[in-house]
Amino acid sequence: MRKILSLMLLAAMVAVKPGFAENFIVKGDMSSTIHYELQHQITAGDAMNKLSLSFVLPKSFESPTYSQQISNLQVSLSPDAQEKTTVMDNRGNRRILATWTNVPDRVSAVISFDAVNHTGLKLIETDSPFPLTGLAYEMADYLSATEQVQSNHPDIRKLSAQLTRDVKTEFDAVQRIISWVVDNVRYVSPPERYDAVYALESGKGNCQNFSHLAAALLRSVGIPVRIVNGVTLNQPFDVKWEKGTLTFKMGQGRHSWIEVWFPDKGWVPYDPQNMQLFVSTRFVRIEVGVDNNETKNDGLVRWSQMAGARTKPRLQESIDVRFASDSVKFQGNRQSYGPKNLLLGPGVKAEFKKIAMTPPPPPVVIPEEQKKLLRFIVPFVYGNIDFPENIDFAFPRSTTSSSANNYEMSRNFLVETAEYVTTKATQYAQVVVLKKPVKLQKVALALHKFGGEGWLWVDVFKDDQDKPGVPLYTSDMVNLDHLSLKPGYRWVNFNFKKDSPVLMPGSYWIALGFSGDPIINWFYTYGKPVGPVYGTRYKGVFEDDWSGALSYEFNYRLTGLTVK
Repeated sequence: MRKILSLMLLAAMVAVKPGFAENFIVKGDMSSTIHYELQHQITAGDAMNKLSLSFVLPKSFESPTYSQQISNLQVSLSPDAQEKTTVMDNRGNRRILATWTNVPDRVSAVISFDAVNHTGLKLIETDSPFPLTGLAYEMADYLSATEQVQSNHPDIRKLSAQLTRDVKTEFDAVQRIISWVVDNVRYVSPPERYDAVYALESGKGNCQNFSHLAAALLRSVGIPVRIVNGVTLNQPFDVKWEKGTLTFKMGQGRHSWIEVWFPDKGWVPYDPQNMQLFVSTRFVRIEVGVDNNETKNDGLVRWSQMAGARTKPRLQESIDVRFASDSVKFQGNRQSYGPKNLLLGPGVKAEFKKIAMTPPPPPVVIPEEQKKLLRFIVPFVYGNIDFPENIDFAFPRSTTSSSANNYEMSRNFLVETAEYVTTKATQYAQVVVLKKPVKLQKVALALHKFGGEGWLWVDVFKDDQDKPGVPLYTSDMVNLDHLSLKPGYRWVNFNFKKDSPVLMPGSYWIALGFSGDPIINWFYTYGKPVGPVYGTRYKGVFEDDWSGALSYEFNYRLTGLTVK
C-alpha cells in the first residue's frame, strides 16, 4: 500500500464509480484583451460636510496558471476633489482616496484600464509537503483567524482535521477541502451573514461565504490563504468534452475568490465555487487581504452630515467592458473521481488517496396498481427558490453608520445573473427531479420583462438520457401585458390546474415558450443548488440535440399536491 501511495499520479480528491463524479481535467489556453471601465455616479444627500471615495488600482499579477497585465490606467473625477492622495497598504494594494470638503450635488468618478489576461492549463507538478513547515514571517496574517474567517472555531478545526487526515502533500489537502466546500455549500444571494461559520452551519452562502469557509478550513491546518476581491465579466466561455459543450458564465459585477500559497509555486488562484488552481480570463483581480472586511476599499464611499439631515447620498455603479480580442481553446475530460458537483482544474502530478463515494439512489418506481391508490392531499413546493426578489441591481448598496453622523457605503456582491431566454436563436430548458409523486398545479419562473409584446407559457418535457425528450404538458398562457416593467425579478406563475397532470418520481424538463417579440430574462443561480450538474440545457432552434450544458441553474418553483 505504501508503494502505491508513493506513486506520482494525476492528483484527485476522491475516486468514485464512473458517472457520479464531476471532476474535469481541463487543458488549453484562454487569452483576452479587455478594456475595462467602472463608473460611479454619486448624488449627494443634504447637509453633507464631507464626502470621500476610494478606488483600489489593480496591479499586474503572475501565477502558474493565470496572469493579468494592466496598462493605460486612468482615474477621472468630476468635479475634481479638493483633496486627493495615493497610499499603499500593508497588503500591497495601491489606493486613491478622493475627498470633497465642499460637497457638490453630483460626483462622477471613472476608473478605466486595459487588461491582457491569460489562463494556461497544462500539467502542474508540485511537491509541497503537508503539513507545511518553515513558512516566512509575512505569511502569519494569512494563517490567522479573523471575524469572517474563523479558522480557530472548534467545528472548523474538527472538519479540516478530518478532511486532511493521513494526507502527505499540500495539493491533496487543498483539493480535499475545496471539494468538500464545492459539494456542501449551496449558492444563495444575499445570505444572512458572510462568515465561514455561517456557511458551515447553514450549508449556504454567496461568493464571500465560499471564500471565507475555504480559507478558514485551509488556515486551520496551516495553509496560507488570502482573499481576493475583483470583478467577473459576463462573457461566456466553453469547455469542449466528449459529450458536447459545457458553457460557463457569471454575472458582471463584484466577486470574491482566494489565492493559496504553495512554497514551490507561489500564490495560486482558486474559486471555491467550481475552479481549482486557476481562474478564467473573465476574472479581473483588484484587491487582496485577510477577509472581506479588510478588502472593502475599492469603491468605498464615506461621508459625514449634520444631525437632522433628511437624505443620504445615492450611488449608481456601472461596469462597462469591451473585449478587443478573445480566444478560448479548452478541452475537458471527465474523470472517474472527484466531487459530485462540478470542479474544473488542470492535471496535477502529486500523491493522492482515493475515497469512495456512494452513488445516489435511483428514483422510486411505483407499480401501476398502486398508482390508482395514491391520494394527493399534502401541499408540495419544490425548486431552486432562493433569489434576490425585486432588487434594483442598479442601486444595490446599503448604508452603515460608523459613528454619530458618519456613514459609509461599501461595495457588495449582489450581482444580476440572468439569461435572455426569448431569443429566437437559442432554446433553454431546466431539469426538475422529483422524488415522490406530484399533482402539478403551477410552475413559477423568476423573470423580468424588459419590453416587447406577446404571450408566455411553460412546456414540460419527458427526460431522455439527461436531456429534454418528448413534450408532455403545456401551461395556460400569460399575456406579457400582465408583467410589470419595474426593476427586479419576480415569480411569474404558469397555471397547470386545468389538467392537473400527475408526475411520477423521476426527471422532467421545463422550458419557457413564447410568441410575439417578448424581451424576457430568466434569473439563474451560480452552481447547481438543487439539480444535477447537466440539469440546465440549451440548443439552437434548428438543432435536435440538446448537447449544450450550462454551469448554472435557473430559478424555478413547482407547487401542487403530493402523497403522505
